[in-house]
Amino acid sequence: MSLDWINQAVKKPDESCMQSASDQQLQLTKPPGSLGRLEEIAIRLAGLQGGNELKLDKISITVFAGDHGVAEENVSAFPQAVTTEMVKNFARGGAAISVMAKELGASLEVVDTGTVIPPESMPGVISERIAAGTASMARQAAMDEEQLAKALQLGRDAVERAIKQSMDLFIGGDMGIANTTAATAIACSILNKPASELVGPGTGLDDEGVRHKAKVIQAALELHEHEMKSPIDILRCVGGFEIAALCGAYIHCAQRGVPFIVDGFIASSAALIAINIQAGVKDWLFMSHRSAEPGHKQMVEAIGIQPVLDLGMRLGEGSGAAVAVPILRMAVVTHTQMASFAEAGVSEKIE
Repeated sequence: MSLDWINQAVKKPDESCMQSASDQQLQLTKPPGSLGRLEEIAIRLAGLQGGNELKLDKISITVFAGDHGVAEENVSAFPQAVTTEMVKNFARGGAAISVMAKELGASLEVVDTGTVIPPESMPGVISERIAAGTASMARQAAMDEEQLAKALQLGRDAVERAIKQSMDLFIGGDMGIANTTAATAIACSILNKPASELVGPGTGLDDEGVRHKAKVIQAALELHEHEMKSPIDILRCVGGFEIAALCGAYIHCAQRGVPFIVDGFIASSAALIAINIQAGVKDWLFMSHRSAEPGHKQMVEAIGIQPVLDLGMRLGEGSGAAVAVPILRMAVVTHTQMASFAEAGVSEKIE
């Protein structure tokens, strides 16, 4: 399977539409800039959607699930069986992202990229199993080239399914025991930081557990140091199937001109890889929130997009992105439905 598609050109925002939206903001019945970042969001969306008739009615959420061989190194407070158990919970409507999707009127699908325990066939769960989890990055590369290509393609395919449903905004979620270990390793490699600086508790490790996790990550980084010469090499050596799928989804969103919201720590590691493969991907993303994971602040700074929210969340699943959607929708309705000074008969600012 070829990786050539990830280097295909991404679309560019329409700067004339952004200027038009900026001009429109000055005509709405409010002091200029008084809606703060809502104005910025609306202007960016105008550039991404190609006009002032903004809409965020159809939200598409895909949660990618996959297990990690590095879980063998005792880097998680939960067993790997939880990944499959949560896949079932997503499909049955009991997980946070499930109830959030329902509240938003969003579509939700779960893609099994490779769990250790295959879930039973269920509505809403798409089986695209690459393997029963990745290999342990502490001993060898997490994926071979063929597996990586398949994982990236799963993200591309998810975006294509969403486009067929005429979605306005894409959210990618994640589920995978030990995936904060993989995400931290990616961030360390991209940002050139030691594991001790970015590592966090993940599913709830105590201080000793966090120190052990940092040692495992640092050892893996040293093991693959000479092999990780490019973003795609980093993803293959220390990433995960679900992280690669998110990365593929983000790249393809930018190629197809679809805005997307990045969730938290795991999703941000995928976004870092995507932006380092194609810098233009950044134009199409919104950062939903600042995760409580310690290393997320530096990841956000490297991405360079200010998060919409900071609520101390660290769940994953796409939950932080889902919570940010109503804020983006408020940006849309204020931009499209507020009256202008002329329409409302309100006097404008004295020059």
